[in-house]
Amino acid sequence: MAWSPLLLALVIHCTGSWAQSVLTQLPSVSGALGQKVTVSCIGSANNIGIFGVSWYQQLLGKAPKLLMYSSSNRPSGVPDRFSASNSGNTGSLTISGLQAEDGADYCCQSFDSTMDACDFCY
Repeated sequence: MAWSPLLLALVIHCTGSWAQSVLTQLPSVSGALGQKVTVSCIGSANNIGIFGVSWYQQLLGKAPKLLMYSSSNRPSGVPDRFSASNSGNTGSLTISGLQAEDGADYCCQSFDSTMDACDFCY
């Protein structure tokens, strides 16, 4: 079987109310099928540091799907190869055993206490 990298497209900036960019993600991550990849979301003490982070997956032409919430909780039906954690002001989503169907847009979401609003990727 030929090695073929899988690209996970990530939304670069996450915005909240008044279009203030307060959560940031790296633009892309790639990995070979079967590998482990981690994507990160950097926030602040006012959002991820207090409230943790939720992660969404958006397949082309589909509505966003909740993958993880409250930093490390997985809704039923989400494969256990998806896991998440946060440390300080950074949230991380890890996909273990990358599969072809994991090629998608991923974005993070957190509540921000200074804006009394949710910060979300668009």
